[in-house]
Amino acid sequence: MNESEELLFEETTPLGFKVSVTKSYWEYITTTKHPHLKGMESELIFTLKNPDFIRQSRVDKDVYLIYREIVYNNKNYHMCVVTNKNKGSVITAYITDRVKEGVQIWKK
Repeated sequence: MNESEELLFEETTPLGFKVSVTKSYWEYITTTKHPHLKGMESELIFTLKNPDFIRQSRVDKDVYLIYREIVYNNKNYHMCVVTNKNKGSVITAYITDRVKEGVQIWKK
């Protein structure tokens, strides 16, 4: 395994599937897509392990949106970790005040 493919973490969701992200892909997420997530790896891992609820994407049945309420900048938001169940990977993550539409398939 080369440096760019080194795993940052791998966690098992409450639905029983494993999700991982490489260091290089997390770097891409936190520098290009969502810089405000830099340094929030532990929040992301905790969201995967202990979400409030999980929704299945309306567009792609293999995509799951894993949500947990967090406090960000002294306000309540949700961290959303978008995962691909078949690939076992994080697609992206973001902080939002709006929950995306989709079928809720799991709730704490």
